[in-house]
Amino acid sequence: MPFKVNDIVVRKSHGFDLLFKVIDVIENRGTRHYLLHGLNMRIIADAPEDDLMPASLTRINEYDEPYQKKANYLIKKIAQSKDFRKSNVMRSNRSEPYGKPGTVLHIDGDEGYLNICLDAYKKANIIAYGEIVDEKEQPDKVVALLNKYKPDILVLTGHDGVKNTRNYSDLNNYRNSKYFVEAVKKARSYEPSLDDLVIFAGACQSNYEALISSGANYASSPERVLIHCLDPVLVCEKVAYAHINEIVKIEELIQDTITGSAGIGGLQTMGKFRYGVPKAKF
Repeated sequence: MPFKVNDIVVRKSHGFDLLFKVIDVIENRGTRHYLLHGLNMRIIADAPEDDLMPASLTRINEYDEPYQKKANYLIKKIAQSKDFRKSNVMRSNRSEPYGKPGTVLHIDGDEGYLNICLDAYKKANIIAYGEIVDEKEQPDKVVALLNKYKPDILVLTGHDGVKNTRNYSDLNNYRNSKYFVEAVKKARSYEPSLDDLVIFAGACQSNYEALISSGANYASSPERVLIHCLDPVLVCEKVAYAHINEIVKIEELIQDTITGSAGIGGLQTMGKFRYGVPKAKF
């Protein structure tokens, strides 16, 4: 039976490994293909109709549960670390401190993922501005958005994927890596310092080496694996709450992502959190 936009499906040829949402139906000479977005993995793919099966509600819930548990655990862990750092400062000061974490501009090619990420930033008490921008348009719009919001941290993400596995170095072998690379370059022309503007860029299977070379502090995907939609948020939370006089511990940052070192990597970077004393009484 034909599928329609927003249906949740699995692929037979890949062992029903991932859940996808249908975003477009492509008719060609009597055959029907579907453009698919990962339900919680930042990948884009296409498949013929006979390769797809509808996903049951039970399958959807079972698939998403372990990712949500890990994401909630990591967000809670970051919050606990933030409280511990605050208590250490209070012991060294007579007055209760207050602080300002770094602000985030999150540019995402997927509206659903962006909303999930903005909710996570809100839970972490981080000021985050979100903009839905198609991956192809991000290079043309990133500088104007940087001028508008003046963030400490920039996220450039959406969906990506490797077209074939024969040449991992060719940017044209990726669905959207070349657009992320160009957007990073434009952002670096706006602010060359890796510590003044921290950049995370990439999605599932993105060209990690090209993104880092173009000026990103953090990127995906070192081993061309899939990354979770919340991985960029977990990176940003670490940087936003690390003190401005401290280098973010890169191994700890990677450990506190859902995908780990196979999906996330980066460079030594200074934190963005500023303490203030005393806390206002009025």
